[in-house]
Amino acid sequence: MKIGKIRIEPMEYGRFKLDGGAMYGVVPKVLWEKYSPANDRNQIQMALRGMIIKTESRNILVDTGVGNKMSEKLNKIYAVDFSHYSLADSLHKLNLNFGDITDVILTHLHFDHTGGATGKKEDGSIVPTFPNATYYVQKKQYDWAISPSDRDLASYFPENFVPLNEANVLQILAGEEELFPGIFLIPIHGHTPGQQLVKISQAGETLLYCGDLIPTASHIPLPWIMGYDLQPLVTLDEKKNILPVAAAENWLLFFEHDPHIAAAKVEKTEKGFLMGEKILVCHD
Repeated sequence: MKIGKIRIEPMEYGRFKLDGGAMYGVVPKVLWEKYSPANDRNQIQMALRGMIIKTESRNILVDTGVGNKMSEKLNKIYAVDFSHYSLADSLHKLNLNFGDITDVILTHLHFDHTGGATGKKEDGSIVPTFPNATYYVQKKQYDWAISPSDRDLASYFPENFVPLNEANVLQILAGEEELFPGIFLIPIHGHTPGQQLVKISQAGETLLYCGDLIPTASHIPLPWIMGYDLQPLVTLDEKKNILPVAAAENWLLFFEHDPHIAAAKVEKTEKGFLMGEKILVCHD
């Protein structure tokens, strides 16, 4: 797809599973299981999806999935599945390799968003996956990830991001900015301090990479907020700020974790905000 002259390609990194109750917070299971059927462990299927933003001079990757460094135990717990998709395969389909990536925008540093940012060499050392790339993260998020709360400690694996800083390839940002022409970073704080959404706007068109603000299409309605969010009322306010503009200006919302729908429009209805036209539908 294109936004103005900017080319955007979805990047499928694999699939994994998380607890359905945690993904939907206070929403009753009788409602959310219509969209996300659970297995006998109450886990639901989740996508690991990023995107490539291609400009005339840059190949910008947004988020990196869980990567290949997790232990067998954790891969089993989260039911990580690379049988259909992987980071390397998705790049290969676009005739790209790790060395072609110029920039990596990390929405935040949870393991399912930044695990692929680093890789493990045969000698056990951890190095940046993309040797020619600059990585970007918000300062509030990096500081939080270095010293998280007991509540979200398990979501941060230092080996995914500390080596980036040690290799001097991590650019730590402070607030909203236009990173490149037409590519904007918008910090939000409900899910975790300093998450950054990616907004691409050009020629009257806009795409918003929703990260974990709206992880799936079913999370568009205002009360549908993850139990993982540290400040759910802040998330609610952030959705109230973003969704009216997205509906009024016909934005395309890009979903990082929806296993079936990669992108869709949003509509304001009498029942609140709901998914509109589906733009990208996935078929495993």
